[in-house]
Parts: sequence; structure tokens; C-alpha cells
Amino acid sequence: MKIIRWEQLPPEMQTEKVKKYYDILKKKHVSLFFKRAFDLVMSLIMLIVLSPVFVVLAVAIKIDSPGPIFYRQERVTQYGKRFRIHKFRTMVQNADKGSQITVNNDQRITRVGKFIRNCRLDEIAQLFDVIAGTLTLVGVRPESPRYVAEYTDEMMVTLLLPAGVTSLASIYYKDEAKLLDGVEDTDKVYIEKILPGKMYYNLKDIEQFGFWRDIKVLFMTVFAVLGKEYRGDYADTQEKEEVGV
Repeated sequence: MKIIRWEQLPPEMQTEKVKKYYDILKKKHVSLFFKRAFDLVMSLIMLIVLSPVFVVLAVAIKIDSPGPIFYRQERVTQYGKRFRIHKFRTMVQNADKGSQITVNNDQRITRVGKFIRNCRLDEIAQLFDVIAGTLTLVGVRPESPRYVAEYTDEMMVTLLLPAGVTSLASIYYKDEAKLLDGVEDTDKVYIEKILPGKMYYNLKDIEQFGFWRDIKVLFMTVFAVLGKEYRGDYADTQEKEEVGV
């Protein structure tokens, strides 16, 4: 995994905010190399080990509701490139014609889909994207173009590396759907309230980027899926800023 030259970045990324983090990543040659090597080896191993699970999920999804096995939505990854992500389908067909934000007890979720979501199994299909190089195991979760269009200059920093399957933000916001319960305009609340919080952790991840930090996040993800609760410091930081500390 390499970082391209500054002048090759998309014009919207060539800003002072991005430059700070760009210079940090340019010095991380060894970590970037091991990151890509680890992605490939681990993804291939996981695909082999989880192949029986893939078969069971595929059959269950097809029996439960009409539609494809995989959900393929356009997302944004490194340098603003667009790709179609792989996820096991958990909603009725064409559910994404409405809001792309999922709330708790969303009526679009199928019976099998609810189980898949609760066990976080919909995400394992993204191993195909990791092998293809459009995703990395640990990195900023890929957003849809409609939300990337709302990025501030600082948020554009997250496009310096490939989007990821998991991250600190994913762990701290694993119950994101519950935060949107009863909200009328989910897109507005997501952009104004939730996205800034997730970006706080995403930027911290890039600033402190390192191969062993990625390994730590992977272990945290496993524990989070098994039920462990993690609490980030974003809320505390916001409170301090509001009182001028």
C-alpha cells in the first residue's frame, strides 16, 4: 500500500488540513507495507475458514426474501474513488431507494436480515473488497457519495487511505441505529450529530496510524461483537470545548 504524490491527489484534497496528515502517512512506509500484506493473507484465510458460513447465509437469504444474496451499494474509498461494496443483504430488495441510514427496528430489515445484523455477519462479505484492494481490514468505514459530499476539509483526510471493514468509530458507534430511533430526518441528524463524532475517531486513527494499532482495533472489534462495551472520549471532549476548558 502506497501513498501517491501530493500533486496527484484530487484538487479537493490538496488543502492545509489534509497536508498535516499526509506528511504523517508518508513516513509510515513499513506499516503501510505490512498493512496490505496482512490484509491479503488474513482475508484469504478468513474466506476459507468462513466459506461454510457464506453458503448457509446465501441459502437463508434466498429462502427468506426475493432478491440478490449480496447488497451492492456505491461507496467512496481512497482518493475519492467509488466502488460497489459487498454486504450480505439484510433488507428487502430496493430498500436503499429511501434513506441510506438504518434505524433500530427498521421495517425494511428482513427476518433473516435481523439475525445477520445482530451477529454482524453482513460485513464479512467485504473480505472480497479487501482482497480487491478497495477496502482494508482496519480503516474508516466507507460512506456513500451523498454523505462524502458533506465532508469538511478536515474530513477529506479520511480519503488518504482505503476505507475499512472496521475502525474505532465502528466500535464506539456499533449501536448507531439506536441513536436514530424516533428521528424524523435521519440523514440530517446523521450528518450534523453522528458523522462529526465518528470523524473525531477516524482522524485520531490516521494521526496515530500504525500496524500494531490496527491489530489492537481488530481484537477490540471481536470483543465488541461478542458483547463488550467500549466508550470513547468524544462526548467528554465536546463537553470540555463547550465550557471552554
